[in-house]
Amino acid sequence: MTRSFNFPFLITVSTLLLSSVIATDEAYPSIPTTFGVVKAPSDDLKPIRREVYGEGKIFDISHRYTQDMPVWESSDGVKPFLRLTTSMKNGSLSNSSEMKLSVHTGTHLDAPGHFHDKYYDAGFDSDSLDLQVLNGPALLVDAPRDKNITAEVMKSLHIPKGVRRVLFRTLNTDRRLMFKKEFDSSFAGFMMDGAKWLVENTDIKLIGLDYLSFAAYDEAPETHKLILAERDIIPVEALKLDDVEVGVYSLHCLPLRLLGAEGAPTRCILIK
Repeated sequence: MTRSFNFPFLITVSTLLLSSVIATDEAYPSIPTTFGVVKAPSDDLKPIRREVYGEGKIFDISHRYTQDMPVWESSDGVKPFLRLTTSMKNGSLSNSSEMKLSVHTGTHLDAPGHFHDKYYDAGFDSDSLDLQVLNGPALLVDAPRDKNITAEVMKSLHIPKGVRRVLFRTLNTDRRLMFKKEFDSSFAGFMMDGAKWLVENTDIKLIGLDYLSFAAYDEAPETHKLILAERDIIPVEALKLDDVEVGVYSLHCLPLRLLGAEGAPTRCILIK
């Protein structure tokens, strides 16, 4: 018996299969979209690492974790923090890594227990933070480059009432402090009077800054205590704010759900 073939049907199926391959590839932006199913393996595979996605619509404002990024009061950087515990090259069925680092490394946020022991004991950890505060419209502003963020500076920025999330870009970004291994205590940040003015005169519930602490070094403990006192303001620290225009964005910050931890590494993006 002669079997007939429906060629339009085969073409349709082939198109659908190829479309699914393309869709799969596009889900992984580090892999160029090609018909990989028919392409021979290559030794020159190289991932594409991006800071901006969607033709300038999505900005990754989280720092990439490296051994040379700064850590608090250290000149040695993070040091090796990632270890391959099982390796396919050594006969394992998969590659599997483990990491060890402070929860306040790189882009991260602070929970109330960071500077209030009673909140730490009560369980106000990174898992208890409100995702409605961490996600929503946000204003990116340029702070004056010649001073810390004082009450005077806060007044001069004229942040409208009703704005709940503000990212402050400071001289830290210009100096590229987060790209230098040695901790620099001269970083710009909030002074106590600036934080007090923010609490008393604005509706801000998320503070973002571009170094390891939102508060200036000399007044960091007391300023943190003030901001975290009512458990209603979340500081997000060590943001990567270079090459992003001042303006209003949709901010999305997702911290790791670390039960019992007073902080957490956080992936933050801005969407136009």
